[in-house]
Formats: sequence, C-alpha cells, structure tokens
Amino acid sequence: MAKKKEDKKLTRDQAEKKVLLLKKDLFNIRFKKINNQINNPAQYNQIKKSIARLNTILKGTK
Repeated sequence: MAKKKEDKKLTRDQAEKKVLLLKKDLFNIRFKKINNQINNPAQYNQIKKSIARLNTILKGTK
C-alpha cells in the first residue's frame, strides 16, 4: 500500500522512467520464468500491476 502512495507523488517524467524500468524488469523475468530460474514467481504479476497503476496515473495527469 505504501507503493501506491509513493507512485501518486511521482512527477510525470519520473513515472515514465519508472514504467520503462519496470518493463525491462518484466522482460528479464519472462526469460527467468521460462528457464525456471525465478525465485519469486509472484513478482511477475506484481510488476504487471505496478505498470498498469503507473499508466493509470499518467493518463490522469495529461
């Protein structure tokens, strides 16, 4: 829940940078998931939700 509040305080540029960083992480996790090297499989869904949350915030700050 603390992350939600922190995400709302980000500026537009910071949110866009964070989305790009999360997308890179998601890309890397996909490969780890395929090769069974991932430690926390729930992390994949958490990152997807974070990206969606940030995109929602970005749409609201036009």
